[in-house]
Amino acid sequence: MITLLRGKLIEKSPTEIVVECGGIGYEVSISLHSYSLLPAEENILIYTYLQVREDAHVLYGFMEKSERQIFKLLISVSGIGANTARNMLSYITPSELMAAIANADVATLKAIKGVGPKTAQRIVLELQEKVLKLGAFEDLSVIHHNTNTEEALSALEVLGFNRKSTEKVIKKIVSTNPDATSEMIIKQALKNL
Repeated sequence: MITLLRGKLIEKSPTEIVVECGGIGYEVSISLHSYSLLPAEENILIYTYLQVREDAHVLYGFMEKSERQIFKLLISVSGIGANTARNMLSYITPSELMAAIANADVATLKAIKGVGPKTAQRIVLELQEKVLKLGAFEDLSVIHHNTNTEEALSALEVLGFNRKSTEKVIKKIVSTNPDATSEMIIKQALKNL
């Protein structure tokens, strides 16, 4: 299994790069997130995942280990192929994707091209516990456990507020008052937005 490449960046495009290692050029499929992190110099270290299929061997590359980790989790879900997983990681950052899974944010997941409502629910169902175990989610589990937050978030979205900024405000409110009703959360959020 090829787990990383250290070499010279020969070619790059938003979907793939070519890395030369020891005189051999490896074509590596990447996400837009990894593309945005490519170094300016030609020397590169990229983490990889080799997918072996009947018709091809495809090398996927990631500039961060965490992106490769979430990629592996995604392709473990029935109905999610490597290209869909790469598309998901191109649409939103790995940390946003992990946050959406940890918070059971099906709306964010199904907004990604190629991910329908059933697939989004399956992703949350199969990966939520695994993502929470990965750590660094102290503030994320708060929203998941308070059912009133989703009602408040939906109401504020209907009023025209941006979902991401509203989520941040609601997280702060719920962290200080975990038992807040949806009405209390909305009133407090309106003061802070």
